[in-house]
Amino acid sequence: MKKVPIISAEQAAQMIPDGATIASSGFVASCMPEALTKAVENRFFETGSPKDITLIYAAAQGNRDGSGADRFAHEGLIKRVIGGHYNMAPKIGELVLGGKIEGYNFPQGAISQLFRDIAGKRLGTLTHVGMGTFVDPRVEGGKLNEITKEDLVEIVNVLGEERLLYKAMPIDFALIRGTYADETGNITVEKEVSSTDVTAIAQATKNSGGKVVVQVETVVAAGTLDPKLVKIPNILVDAIVITQDPKDHEQCRTCEWDGSMSGQYHVPLEVDEGNITPLDAKKIIARRSALELEEGTVVDLGIGAPEFVATVANEEGIGDYMTMVVEAGAVGGIPQGGPKFGGSVNPDAIWDQNDIFDFFDGGGLDLAYLGLAEADSHGNINVSKFGPRLAGCGGFINITQNAKKVFFCGTFTAGGLKTECKDGKLIITQEGKNIKFLKDVEQITFSGDYANKVGQPVLYITERAVFQLKDDGLHLIEVAPGIDIQTQILDLMEFEPIIDGEPKLMDERIFREELMGLK
Repeated sequence: MKKVPIISAEQAAQMIPDGATIASSGFVASCMPEALTKAVENRFFETGSPKDITLIYAAAQGNRDGSGADRFAHEGLIKRVIGGHYNMAPKIGELVLGGKIEGYNFPQGAISQLFRDIAGKRLGTLTHVGMGTFVDPRVEGGKLNEITKEDLVEIVNVLGEERLLYKAMPIDFALIRGTYADETGNITVEKEVSSTDVTAIAQATKNSGGKVVVQVETVVAAGTLDPKLVKIPNILVDAIVITQDPKDHEQCRTCEWDGSMSGQYHVPLEVDEGNITPLDAKKIIARRSALELEEGTVVDLGIGAPEFVATVANEEGIGDYMTMVVEAGAVGGIPQGGPKFGGSVNPDAIWDQNDIFDFFDGGGLDLAYLGLAEADSHGNINVSKFGPRLAGCGGFINITQNAKKVFFCGTFTAGGLKTECKDGKLIITQEGKNIKFLKDVEQITFSGDYANKVGQPVLYITERAVFQLKDDGLHLIEVAPGIDIQTQILDLMEFEPIIDGEPKLMDERIFREELMGLK
């Protein structure tokens, strides 16, 4: 069998022509082919090529340190970006919002599935995901600035039902990462926290007539890799690059390798029920949220306040009530944060991204706890764009639009909020500077109208109030003990929520230091 050539990262960068469409793998600070993308960046600095690149990737890629997608964030190098998330690659977001390059933001799951559809020579990805949000062409079409003109998503009618079609495009070059390659070019990913979409990206590129280059840790003898672990067969691989600098192949950027995150072993997890976290606003939100947990459910927890739901559940001894999943592919275990976000300690399984989004899109999630950055009277949520800052939607739209029940969790105001609890009551010692319940959100990442249309139960949980989405808008249904409804809720909103009689008091146990006794 012919061996796949082993080349340097610099030689790989030389292979990329001007105007190419490049797909890259990675999830936040893990699974990134950093040696390859760095070589592309260096070649551009030295020669001015490649130029006018189109970059497409499904998840956030980077660690806000110039890595990942930000390797392409240079005028002239990149012409267009199609990304699922931008918060960890702020430089590329700045180019987009500055009108320097064309920019699109599509749901992470839609892009992930699009790789698979490009591989199969289908017209694109047909899905309900994104309807009613800023991705819907009747709203913004996922376009992020005025110079972005081409419609890459459109409304189609199939069997009498409306759907979005995310259009397929040929991919010229794939820059992806594996763990080991054998001498013939078969690739495994066993030391990665996720397989991301490496198989689908490689298939899509190869079937587009493009080139696939894979960065690996090392090359082993032919026939020594377990074929069940091979995610990229050699028939899809044009060249292999062995990483020279270990920092370019960290399991998660700035972190040491941890086999409990990639399935090599499980570590003991001891819950110290006597170690109780401080009772701040985020814990209050998490405690109220934990009251909604149901035994035997599949749960997704977003970053920020939702992360504390797992902390509270473990403190209360009900951590085993739920199986937690992560959109990077981990099923079970304990989801991680920071540069390790996307991985889980002691996962039961690690799916490809497109597989886990099939599960999400079909309603496999029982409960989803996501962040609450901005909300409006229609129940719309914005977590993707805030003036000069582009965060992106990531997997938020797939998750929130399809979970059986959705809980948006966040503080009532932002920017300096301080609270304390006394005698089962909440006291606001310093109010936040920024109002979060607005007349209209800046961008619709979650559509309240769509949720009502499909009959999805939705709660908005803050430290002082709980709102429920109904057909006629947002209803105030619970208020924290000690809070004045007029001055500490209604006066701090740009719209009047609907109040049916006297709102219920939030459970007093939430505001006391001792355990609530949920078990």
